[in-house]
Amino acid sequence: MNPGLLRVACLFGCWLLSGCAQLGYYGQAAQGQYALWSDARPVAEWLADPALDPDLKTRLQQAQKIRRFAVSELDLPDNGSYQSYVALERPFVLWNVVATPELSLEPVRWCFPIAGCVSYRGYYRQEQAQAYASVLRSEGNDVRVGGVPAYSTLGWFDDPLLSSFIRYPEAELARLVFHELAHQVLYVAGDTPFNEAFATAVEEAGVARWLASHGDAAMQDDYRRYAGRREDFIALLEKHRHALEATYAQDWSDRCKRRHKARILAALQDDYQTLKLGWGGHPGYDRWFSEPLTNAHLVSVAAYHDLLPGFRALLAEQQTLPRFYQAVKALARLPKLERTRSLEQGR
Repeated sequence: MNPGLLRVACLFGCWLLSGCAQLGYYGQAAQGQYALWSDARPVAEWLADPALDPDLKTRLQQAQKIRRFAVSELDLPDNGSYQSYVALERPFVLWNVVATPELSLEPVRWCFPIAGCVSYRGYYRQEQAQAYASVLRSEGNDVRVGGVPAYSTLGWFDDPLLSSFIRYPEAELARLVFHELAHQVLYVAGDTPFNEAFATAVEEAGVARWLASHGDAAMQDDYRRYAGRREDFIALLEKHRHALEATYAQDWSDRCKRRHKARILAALQDDYQTLKLGWGGHPGYDRWFSEPLTNAHLVSVAAYHDLLPGFRALLAEQQTLPRFYQAVKALARLPKLERTRSLEQGR
């Protein structure tokens, strides 16, 4: 059997062991991953095609430079990931469904044999994601469906470059590749905040080095503006997340909490418009605000950023990325509460 197909079959077999009720979900996941694997063509084949769009050719060449840099300068895994390309017939590779109770920021979690328990469910077809979101809403949950340009298979497969992100500006493309490869260095099942903050710390260090060695003044200025907007956006979400947390912690009636929740989410929408003015009208996060805001919009902020200061401090202490990776792997062997406390104390 083809090695890639064999791996999909093995994964699907594991999923089947977790119960027939999830058969439909696991089936679409296995089918979607296999479709990506089977549609991928080596970048060298794309580049050898004389009819290839010149802009895509440039982007693929940039991606290969970024991939080599990740291995040689960041000590990220040297394998077949990002050495093939898939032209998707959709804007995103998949859509994640995130949900919370109506008056809580504690996400609904789903548990899987390999990934552990995570606060999202991914679908390769948008209509399937929306259908499941409707079920969750009917149960009284707050729900968000968000498109995902890339994800990591944690080394189970050679992750391809995708049309959903290949045309990103060069530094942003590097950021994404570094982040996803970092998940192949280390992944702790069931601890999304740890995994995402670690990968974000690696991407930050990687982009800084990429810009220092490959970026001209214009690229550095563009990325500085991009990173500044990103930090502003995260700070905005953190402010309103904390306001919601304080509201839900009060000894108030549900009716009163709903009223305060509506005011906080309306203020978030208004504050974003004010923030955009400071960016000269840049629309980079408009899609995020394109549907009514809910708790589910805010839960992912903590996953990527609450532990990030601790990882930044650990990287500064270890000085080199190989030593940092070893220190993080040692942390990962600790009980979850202990490693989280260690990072929070080290920030």
